[in-house]
Amino acid sequence: MLFVGNDWAEDHHDVEVVDEAGRRLARKRLPEGVAGFAALHGLIADHLPETAEPGEVVIGIETDRGPWVTALIAAGYQVFAINPMQAARYRERYSTSGAKSDRGDAHVLAEIVRLDRAHHRQVAGDSDLSEAIKVLARGHQSLIWTRQRQTNQLRSMLREYYPAALAAFPDLAGRDALAVLAAAPTPTAGQALTVDTIIDLLRQAGRQRNLEAVATKIHAALHAEHLTALPLTAHAFGVSARALITVITTLTTEIAVLQDEVDAYFGRHPDAEIYLSQPGLGVILAARVLAEFGDDPHRYTTGRSRKNYAGTSPITRASGTKTTVLARYARNRRIGDALFQQAFCALTTSPGARACYDTMRARGIGHNDALRRLANRLVSILHGCLRHRTTYDHATAWTTTPQDQQPAA
Repeated sequence: MLFVGNDWAEDHHDVEVVDEAGRRLARKRLPEGVAGFAALHGLIADHLPETAEPGEVVIGIETDRGPWVTALIAAGYQVFAINPMQAARYRERYSTSGAKSDRGDAHVLAEIVRLDRAHHRQVAGDSDLSEAIKVLARGHQSLIWTRQRQTNQLRSMLREYYPAALAAFPDLAGRDALAVLAAAPTPTAGQALTVDTIIDLLRQAGRQRNLEAVATKIHAALHAEHLTALPLTAHAFGVSARALITVITTLTTEIAVLQDEVDAYFGRHPDAEIYLSQPGLGVILAARVLAEFGDDPHRYTTGRSRKNYAGTSPITRASGTKTTVLARYARNRRIGDALFQQAFCALTTSPGARACYDTMRARGIGHNDALRRLANRLVSILHGCLRHRTTYDHATAWTTTPQDQQPAA
């Protein structure tokens, strides 16, 4: 077998090839792209027997995505994605001076897959459709996070010069707020609006019901007495606020576009029915969970491994006579966020989930910890459904009390 350490960068790859005894056979810097990948093939072919298969080449690299990794998997090589933190710890085995180089990192990666690959996970062979769902679901979620950051910035700005807007619009990212504030980004402009003008703005934004009542309420809030900034300062704030409002409006439009794409792609996946049958999962949350877990049936050998990846299972730190059980903070943030939301939504849709949550709360477990434990249980249920290719069944899912409901030590 051949073992390859691949230290990647934006425009090049440092590669080292070693044999089973750890002898260095080749070391080279390759350019990114087709030419570099062809050179890697040639480098491997120079040292791989003609009768050998591509699967006898094991590659360690500090990423699990991108065209280069996709090409490595397509070529039939065994690819192991090594966490950069783990690679840094391995580096200390060979040098305690703190020295670091790209060539040295390539050597460390080659040694990891030669000696310790049994302790690392091979890059999963997820389908093209699953990868496409991941791109769309992550893009959709990232835009939502970006919109929230921009909305928080707008809220902070309005607090400094336009408190009437905050009183009129609790949801600054809503269509009503964006329509009215785009037309009246300053206190003076807001007080110049009539009820009829506000009705027209709301109608243009898409509101069809309660127009007069909502417009009257907004008109009253904008005309209430508040402390304001000086005229020139207020105008400057208004220009800045209008720019933020334009950004938020554009983000809202593109979020809706991506949501439709997520819905369309997720609906084509063969596992969609199983995911949608789970309590607390709608189309968007289900797509996020599928995207982050992937669809390789061999990626998670047990329910425990799936829960560990999700970050819902706790970790234990034991030293001497002291043992502590803690939440797992080193995790995939996206899957953790989706599963936490699923657990919260399941409280109103699943009697079993509600009973599980209430039992833990009665034992004095806090709200967030109880939701984390419930999410851990829901991951187990999902794993069983995927393993047996069946949809969620309440009677089967909640027949026994799961171990993860027991109070932490």
